Amino acid sequence: MKQPIKIKRGLDIKLEGAPVAIRKQAAASAHYAVFPSDYPGFVPKVEAKEGAQVQAGTVLLYDKNFPALKVVSPVSGTVLSVERGEKRVLKHISIEADGADSFVDFGKKDVRALSGEAVKTALADAGILVLLRQRPYDRIVNPADTPRDIFVSGFYSAPLHPDFDYVLQGQEADFQTGLDALAKLTAGKVYHTTRAHVSGPHPAGNVGVQINHIKPINKGEVVWTVRPEDVLVIGRFFNRGIVDMTRLAALCGSAVDAGALGYYNLRLGQSIEPIVKNSVTHALGLRFISGNPLTGKQITADGYLRVGDPQITIIPEGDECFDLLGWARPIPARVTDARIKGGRRAMILSEEWDRVFPMDILPEFLLRAIIAGDIEKMEDLGIYEVAPEDFALCEFVDTSKMPLQKIVRQGLDAVAQ
Repeated sequence: MKQPIKIKRGLDIKLEGAPVAIRKQAAASAHYAVFPSDYPGFVPKVEAKEGAQVQAGTVLLYDKNFPALKVVSPVSGTVLSVERGEKRVLKHISIEADGADSFVDFGKKDVRALSGEAVKTALADAGILVLLRQRPYDRIVNPADTPRDIFVSGFYSAPLHPDFDYVLQGQEADFQTGLDALAKLTAGKVYHTTRAHVSGPHPAGNVGVQINHIKPINKGEVVWTVRPEDVLVIGRFFNRGIVDMTRLAALCGSAVDAGALGYYNLRLGQSIEPIVKNSVTHALGLRFISGNPLTGKQITADGYLRVGDPQITIIPEGDECFDLLGWARPIPARVTDARIKGGRRAMILSEEWDRVFPMDILPEFLLRAIIAGDIEKMEDLGIYEVAPEDFALCEFVDTSKMPLQKIVRQGLDAVAQ
């Protein structure tokens, strides 16, 4: 990058309960789950059956369309159940940990001595390639593609975000190996951004915003994106020969006891119950989130840490809060919140989205094109560059409280077909 990027439009949402830079210990979890829905575009076929003994790195699922793409177990133990929903759609696979913490040995590999194809094959066989996303469509990568460039946002900016510089301490060698492996996968560049490169309010940390400002995507081009915690997974894989999905995740939120705020070594897919059991200030009216308050997945108190989420957030639900005169109450510089405060409402073209949307795209017109199902207009208005997370702030400030992230996902899936 030739010069630092300054994000001017956006919004930093100040919430209580930011994570404290202290490493905490939590009881080990015996329950894990793998969710195919965490991998957009993945069409799952079950490999490991109920009752099967697995190690960390054992294949649980593979993709029907691209069998080279696999999802592996994050832990050693027994497959308890394969849960299906309506029309037998696979919901999740449950695993009971055995406490042995055994790993499939893939063998250490020197990334510098490998070809790009060998790196890609190794990551696919180990169930790591599915952690990468591609744009357009914000879905798992196509293993047949060679991306124009690869982007890694090395910091977070969402509410109550973890400090990745703190997370990275002591893991610098694995992170560098991960970046070296990614460089083998593209003939272009690997863009790794930090706060030294990008300044401004949220969504400065969103990789889509950075792509838009650094090197926008043209029609027909493909770029890959990788979360910083997954770069560490890649590095550990080549340096140690195992699939270690452990991450230093933050426990945060105003409903978390002050003494419990901090960072915990958690493994992808593990139940959060042992961590949150004695960590909340009260038991009723709470929202448990895997991820941040804007884009995270709402879970239960015994739910699971999901793919792409570097934090667990616990905040009051807010159902018991009421404002005199509701939305009509005169408050300077009002910012809306997550409460619906009424029934469904129509889209209001008030430019409130534009004030927090820093990409060179017209968000209101793009959303209207998606709702209308006009694929040609979606393409003209920039759908190839965006992901649902890029509209999280628009959804937050939206007076109509429309499910914008859900709408954008539907639009991306429509153009991907």
